[in-house]
Amino acid sequence: MIINIMEIVGALGVFLFGMKIMSEGIQKAAGDGLQSVLNHITSNRFVAVLTGFMITAIVQSSSATTVMVVSFVNAGLLNLTQSIGIIMGANIGTTVTGWIVSILGFKFKISALALPIIGLGLPFYFSKSMKRKDWGEFMIGFGILFLGLSFLKETMPKLDAQMVSFLGPYTGRGTLSLVIFILAGALITIIVHSSSASMAITLTMAYNGLLPLDAAAAMVMGSNIGTTIDAMLASIGTNINAKRAARVHILFNCAGVFVIALFFNPFLALVRIIVPGDEITTNLAMFHTLFNILNTLIFIGFVPQIAKLVEALIPSETVETGIGKYKLNYIDSTIQNVPEINIIEAQKEVSHMTKVVEDMFIIYTEVLKHPKKKMGAQVKEIKALEDFSDQMQEEITKFLISCSGDSLNQNGRNNVSSMMRIVNELESIGDSCYNLILLSERRFKKDIPLHDKAVEELLPIITLVQKFLFFIKSRINEHMDKETLKEAYVMENKMESIQKNLKKEVRKNLKSGADIKGELLYLDIVRHLEQIGDYCLNIAQALRIYN
Repeated sequence: MIINIMEIVGALGVFLFGMKIMSEGIQKAAGDGLQSVLNHITSNRFVAVLTGFMITAIVQSSSATTVMVVSFVNAGLLNLTQSIGIIMGANIGTTVTGWIVSILGFKFKISALALPIIGLGLPFYFSKSMKRKDWGEFMIGFGILFLGLSFLKETMPKLDAQMVSFLGPYTGRGTLSLVIFILAGALITIIVHSSSASMAITLTMAYNGLLPLDAAAAMVMGSNIGTTIDAMLASIGTNINAKRAARVHILFNCAGVFVIALFFNPFLALVRIIVPGDEITTNLAMFHTLFNILNTLIFIGFVPQIAKLVEALIPSETVETGIGKYKLNYIDSTIQNVPEINIIEAQKEVSHMTKVVEDMFIIYTEVLKHPKKKMGAQVKEIKALEDFSDQMQEEITKFLISCSGDSLNQNGRNNVSSMMRIVNELESIGDSCYNLILLSERRFKKDIPLHDKAVEELLPIITLVQKFLFFIKSRINEHMDKETLKEAYVMENKMESIQKNLKKEVRKNLKSGADIKGELLYLDIVRHLEQIGDYCLNIAQALRIYN
């Protein structure tokens, strides 16, 4: 008995491993395209449903799609209404797995199909082309998935008298049986973290005669509840809208199960009419498909109402003013590995950091222009922002390192490398802004005089720095072409020219008897301004290799 259980667990492990390899391969091969589709989706709910269906059918995981959705909502790239349509489509897309398992898994000799697929994918996997390598990984994963299914089919015990007596108390008891098997389906899905794996287990048990059609159908319904656990876990630590998107998934799936449960027997009879005969696996695949399509048709007309309901259940939190401790909230890869979506989250944070350092420089210019005015609040704010930018660098860099594993395609790795360099340069800009504000503070407290036209002379280079920072901010997550990079070089050369002229003026002022402390402080200001220009140019160069 123990050996048999271990064999079943091992077979399930091979199945899940194959699904992981297959899913990662297709995400790397088509990840940029999936990213683009989700990023540019319209507010049309029917297009959103179609998008959710297509992405889930491709990556073979509704959990992956819903975790993507939660991440995109958290990043502000999707609103709550758009996310509802995609979640509905994801539920339909996940039924594709049931059909693949039902048609290929039980009507053919699976091992005969699995090994040739692995053999076909192997040359691609060792190809120097990253795209072919990704497709090879997909094919190998696909083959391993079917090997796992073959092992599952062979190790699952056949129907016997003992099994019948074990299941007897739980079947044929009407509503009670329905509830028990719905809960069983949900529990299995939560344990294995995959509705596709849960579906494979249910289909195999039904095929081997361990479950009648009604009990297996109830377990299929339960898997729709269990699969919401991933989105729920993914929403921990995210913003309010991402939490709402996760709750939409739970509400929609639970409401769908409740509605179909009310008409369970007539619905099952309809499935038998559509798919006549004793093919229980085909009946279950059709049940799963009709169940999710019907739920979508019922609820798609109520998307705005669903959004309002979730907003009422999870009201907006009071936003605290001030600058607190920075913590990067991201989707933990242990829940569902969606590397391309992690890159989107990182891009959002890099964009945020760019805005932070730009704000620091704007505050500094105000302080510089009012040397006689006490501006303690502004000085305090820049100090807080500098600490915040340091925290951002640390958190984003750690996150990017966690993103740079083997599951990323080559473009993703290039982008991670570029972003790590950009984050370091942004932190250096923040340091320069902090040093500039310290110079202003020292000048105010020690009453160090600058020569009469000092601020006026600094305005051209300050204006150029502001222009350079805006230039970077407006292009921060884009590939920079050769012509645009030339603009960056032109600005940096202008800054270097201005800096040289200002240094000449300092030497003249010192010869004419100007205050030494004031001129040295003035030189420090010029030096830090020029350094900011250098950091901006480094960012532009990093964006040149960005894909």
